[in-house]
Amino acid sequence: MFETAELGRSISKAEYEERVETLRIELLEIQQDLRQCDFPVIIVMAGVDGAGKGTTVNLLNEWMDSRWIDNNAYVRHSDEETERPRYWRYWRDLPPKGKIGIFLSSWYSSPFIDRAYGHLDEADYDERLDRIKIFEKTLADDGALILKFWMHLGKDAQKKRLKKLEKNELQKWRVTKTDWKHWELYDKFTEAAERLIMRTSKGHAPWSIVEGEDNKYASLTVAEQIRDAIQRHSAQRRSAKEAQAAMAQQAKAGKKTVKKKIDKDAPVRELPYPTVLSCLDMSKTIEKEEYKKELKSLQGRLNKLARKAIDRGVSTILVFEGSDAAGKGGAIRRITSTLDARSYKVLPFAAPNDEERAHHYLWRFWRHMSRAGRMTIFDRSWYGRVLVERCEGFAREEEWRRAYGEIVDFEDQIVDHGTVLVKIWIHISPEEQLARFKARELTPWKKWKLTDEDWRNREKWADYEEAVNDLVEKTSTTAAPWTLVEGNDKKYARIKVLRTVCDALEKRLKQS
Repeated sequence: MFETAELGRSISKAEYEERVETLRIELLEIQQDLRQCDFPVIIVMAGVDGAGKGTTVNLLNEWMDSRWIDNNAYVRHSDEETERPRYWRYWRDLPPKGKIGIFLSSWYSSPFIDRAYGHLDEADYDERLDRIKIFEKTLADDGALILKFWMHLGKDAQKKRLKKLEKNELQKWRVTKTDWKHWELYDKFTEAAERLIMRTSKGHAPWSIVEGEDNKYASLTVAEQIRDAIQRHSAQRRSAKEAQAAMAQQAKAGKKTVKKKIDKDAPVRELPYPTVLSCLDMSKTIEKEEYKKELKSLQGRLNKLARKAIDRGVSTILVFEGSDAAGKGGAIRRITSTLDARSYKVLPFAAPNDEERAHHYLWRFWRHMSRAGRMTIFDRSWYGRVLVERCEGFAREEEWRRAYGEIVDFEDQIVDHGTVLVKIWIHISPEEQLARFKARELTPWKKWKLTDEDWRNREKWADYEEAVNDLVEKTSTTAAPWTLVEGNDKKYARIKVLRTVCDALEKRLKQS
């Protein structure tokens, strides 16, 4: 691969200055246009030590408006980062729509170096690269433009570059013992790089190999490719958006919208076939005295397990989903009332805000991953993409259909990190929901919980039930199974939830 690279490519000073003058104007104009676009630009800079990655990034910031560029470089993992899944640090730093994010020492660095040093065999290396492919595909499917540049130098050219830097009083700090160690392992690094590029250069995230012997040539090549790619991607997104708008307009023209009055006593539409929810035994209950006894026992057990998890640095994530008025809040309170308030956080999620809408839908959940020993409770979660957004038409069919795979991958990373992940769906029957809604209307301190939207959602009961059936079927895995809770009896539901959480924590702690 690198044998066919055009080594020694250079450019004259006059040509360089002429092209830069025009290029800078074009880049600034494109950058301003980008601010109004519905996609981010992700630029990955990788390659041989001393090949000019830093120089190129510095020039890009000089030629463009650096206020609209996020520069990210990674050296060592901080304690905050090692306590969370590996990709947390990258999701956290992803640029929003309309901005450029440049990544030096990105998600490629760790597997690449580990392979060159022999710390990873080929199978493990491929597995790490496959994780990268999934990550980049997830971002590209959401519209992100991903540009990856591999800055290359031949072995002799790299040695010459490192020696030249060492002789420069202002630049010699850049050359370290590690750089020379990497030079000695040049063939190993080249072999690892060729496999990396071969396996991860895809149409949605291609690699561009740039000869780095002449910094002027390399920087111009990178900048011009960025300019052309943004123009191309912007035009494609604009055309696709116009086509979607035209189709939506046609569909709207064929429909007559009539505002219906809410009939609160209307029966919900039921599906003509069984689902995972309709097969639940909703008559399950527990006697009051037994409930008190079980509650006390399980809360004590949870308290001990939670303290042990803190000591061992085991994180826990609880996901609560369910029908409106199913009792999620009550179940969560029975958990938190037995925990140290400093060790947990409850995060209720509703519609995304402007900052969250400017990122991939998983971004707002990635940034809340638990630190070591902490418990994070999600009241509604990333499943909104395949529930509310699916049923209410906020996500296109291709978006919510691909979300199943994205969610499974997301949860695999959480569990692989050693985090306890418990997913709970609390279900109530339509009749029980109606009774609870009416009770809320008459209870002053609960009235605020009930909205017209809750009543309208009852009209889509069957749609939501079908969506729940699909999500359980497609995302209940061995690593992250769903627990379905019969919730018509609140006391029974709370006991089952507590027991589920305790069992999951206990199982994980036995492994540590």
